[in-house]
Amino acid sequence: IQWTLFRNALEPGGAATDQAWMAHAAVSTPEGHHYAERFARGASDQAGVQAEPFEAFIDEWQMAGPDLNDLRLTAQGSRFHYDLKLDANGPFVLQGENGFSVKSETGQASHYYSQPFYSVTGTITLEDGPLEVTGRAWLDREWSSQPLTATQTGWDWVSLHFDSGEKLMGYRLRDEDGSAYTVGTWITAEQQGIPLEPGQLTMTARAWSEVAGRRVPTTWDIALPDYGVTISSAALYPESWMGTLVPYWEGPVAVTGSHPGIGYLEMSGY
Repeated sequence: IQWTLFRNALEPGGAATDQAWMAHAAVSTPEGHHYAERFARGASDQAGVQAEPFEAFIDEWQMAGPDLNDLRLTAQGSRFHYDLKLDANGPFVLQGENGFSVKSETGQASHYYSQPFYSVTGTITLEDGPLEVTGRAWLDREWSSQPLTATQTGWDWVSLHFDSGEKLMGYRLRDEDGSAYTVGTWITAEQQGIPLEPGQLTMTARAWSEVAGRRVPTTWDIALPDYGVTISSAALYPESWMGTLVPYWEGPVAVTGSHPGIGYLEMSGY
């Protein structure tokens, strides 16, 4: 499943009414990928976030709890509903250098942290009825005042849980000249985050799928030689296309090779 809330300032230093909110929710299944999208304007009480007790919401979609370590997550669309409990059993991980994640050779960057240690229980309801589920979840929180460079065309991002207890977040920002800026974070089985140097991780598209009239890479070869990682990441459901206002691909993957496991893949700009 996916739950995402975006907030965009319409102008620097603007009032609350100069905030635009957008949210996406999705469920990927063997029978199909279902998604929904919501919009709101700032200061309308239709969407918002508060820190203590934590709440992020838009309409009836909600991520809320005492704090980010203990959350209830709800969302619904025309063909799905989910109500999930997220309990963290590890620390937050700062991405990049102390939470400052650089995106290009010219210095575009964001502030970025993750909580990759959630255990999940709850219910997903589809057209055939409710299904009790358990699993893992990964939260990313990222904010920036800088767009990508003028020549960067999109990104390919993975978050992976390995059976060994280790984890990997990695992404490549594609440039129109065919090159890519690739960075990430290695997370040890002892739950320590280690930022990767640009180029230390490689991601190579190996197989493509025709999705929504686009040719999208849905199988990736991923290598991190310094940690003995040589893996293949394959989409479980290649049709996991988000036909939202800004369209992109996002869905679950299975991982094979030196570090088998599960994870999630997001790709934009295709």
